[in-house]
Amino acid sequence: MKTTASTFDDTTHQSLESPASSLNTNEPDFDRIARPYRWLEYLTLGRALERCRLHYLPNLLHQRHALLLGDGDGRFLAQLLARNPDLQADAVDTSATMLRLLRQRCEATAPSTTARLQTHQASALTVPIEGKSYDLIITHFFLDCLSQPELDALVTRIAPRLTPGALWLISDFRIPSGLMRLPAKFLISTLYLAFRILTGLRTTRLPDHSSSLTQAGLTRIAHQHRLAGLLVTELWQFTPPSRLPLRQ
Repeated sequence: MKTTASTFDDTTHQSLESPASSLNTNEPDFDRIARPYRWLEYLTLGRALERCRLHYLPNLLHQRHALLLGDGDGRFLAQLLARNPDLQADAVDTSATMLRLLRQRCEATAPSTTARLQTHQASALTVPIEGKSYDLIITHFFLDCLSQPELDALVTRIAPRLTPGALWLISDFRIPSGLMRLPAKFLISTLYLAFRILTGLRTTRLPDHSSSLTQAGLTRIAHQHRLAGLLVTELWQFTPPSRLPLRQ
């Protein structure tokens, strides 16, 4: 929980923030927790979520066009832009405050990144991405904010925009098997309730991203668990369907 060639402006930082009235009124309001979010995260699970986000960072230094959905206050993106000087990024969030914090952190970490970053205050389900292509998608603790139909729709929207070999990095909660199953279910239910109270989030259960990504032509190539399986970070790779051989 939170949180063809691409067309980028190489000289001007763009912030495509829509008026609040144009956003879906059913969207959760993460503005309420944007500023204390970092410390709420640390108080709840320490730096475990941060370690999940950063685990595969060394594998992302050759990508050129990234789409980040719900990256929150930008702690991951700031490091990614600093480590990968050729990357251009679209960061999407419904929270204006989160996007403001994200831009500030990115610019403070690597001032030269201003021209390489575009922010979009919009829903991931409706943000315009037509005419763009990406070799990197990043969803850290974001997919768990979606229902299964919303997740399926999101993957269906993004898949045609992926270049061959594109990577999709996911960090999220999971319910492991074994002794941790019941404690994990209780913790995740408690987190959903807290986010419902604080932000109005309506989702109440974890969706299955594996089936959605697999059906869209992605294959999991790496994964790593933390906190006895409660947290997972995964790297998926897109392989476009091969063309059928011509009939003789």
